[in-house]
Amino acid sequence: MIRNKWIHRLLIISVVCMLVGCSQNAKSSNSDGESELEDISIMLDWYPNAVHSAIYVADEKGFFAEEGLNVDIEMPADTNDPLKLAATGKVDLAISYQTEVLVAKAEDIPIVSVATLVRHSLDGMMYKQASGITRPKDLEGKLVGYPSSSVSEAIIATMVEKDGGDISKVKFADVGWDLMPALSTDRVDAIVGAYVNHELVLLNKEGYDVKVTDPSEYGVPDTYELIVVTGEKTLEKKQAAIERFWRAVTKGQETVKKNPEEGLKVLLDHENDSFPLDEEAEMEGLHILLPLMEEADLPFGFQEEASWKSVADWLYDTNIITEQVDTDELVKNIVPKQNNN
Repeated sequence: MIRNKWIHRLLIISVVCMLVGCSQNAKSSNSDGESELEDISIMLDWYPNAVHSAIYVADEKGFFAEEGLNVDIEMPADTNDPLKLAATGKVDLAISYQTEVLVAKAEDIPIVSVATLVRHSLDGMMYKQASGITRPKDLEGKLVGYPSSSVSEAIIATMVEKDGGDISKVKFADVGWDLMPALSTDRVDAIVGAYVNHELVLLNKEGYDVKVTDPSEYGVPDTYELIVVTGEKTLEKKQAAIERFWRAVTKGQETVKKNPEEGLKVLLDHENDSFPLDEEAEMEGLHILLPLMEEADLPFGFQEEASWKSVADWLYDTNIITEQVDTDELVKNIVPKQNNN
């Protein structure tokens, strides 16, 4: 009898354990028995274009879902929104620019850079072939259009001075984001703040013979053009999810590299109605972008300390920032450094 009572008790305990286990499993499953996906949001730097292809492919191909994520891809109403909303936790992730992130960090904005999306500068000094400009020194006596950015002015100043020119002889016009029409209609002689994968492609496609000079050839550090940031508190709460997010984006990037046409088609299916894309220009832009997004001996997204330090020092030396930035505090790689081969 005693033995039977113990057997009975063990059976009850086993059933209770099974029920508890089922209850715990139910927390990560829905009524259909499928795993619940963790929500995570990312705000783009601009409207959807070729540079975002890997993100949309990761979503379309189910790579995010495979990592247990439901990703909300948002577009900013203003280009200043992504950084601010990431810092305050209104979005989990945001795409921004290395220089802007350093400026924000110098102002004690609580943000962290977790990965680089484009690891080389896309900006350039652009001018028409017929302008007679061939180098930065030739800007003396010319009018340069720029997009309301002190960084853009500093780029031209560094280039001209490195080339032995006198920056006081260069005139500037703040044209906002009307860079293309300003150059095409000869309102300005040159522009800065325009991208080689976008404005340069479109201007040449429209029949303008536009040339570009790379700022890194004249003293401006090569920047991580686009990076992925998050708020300090968000990283503490969601680091594992952010790492899974990037694994999925990396799969998306590999897919786009193998088949750019398919990747671009996915992107075009998600183009914003207010900002229709030129398929031919986006394809050309994508082919320009792909080699600038990676280094052969580094994992996709890995950030090097030397890049952050050189850009931070340049911003300080040009008085864009008045406080040195602790890049160790700012940069938190979610991608371990390892050889891709």
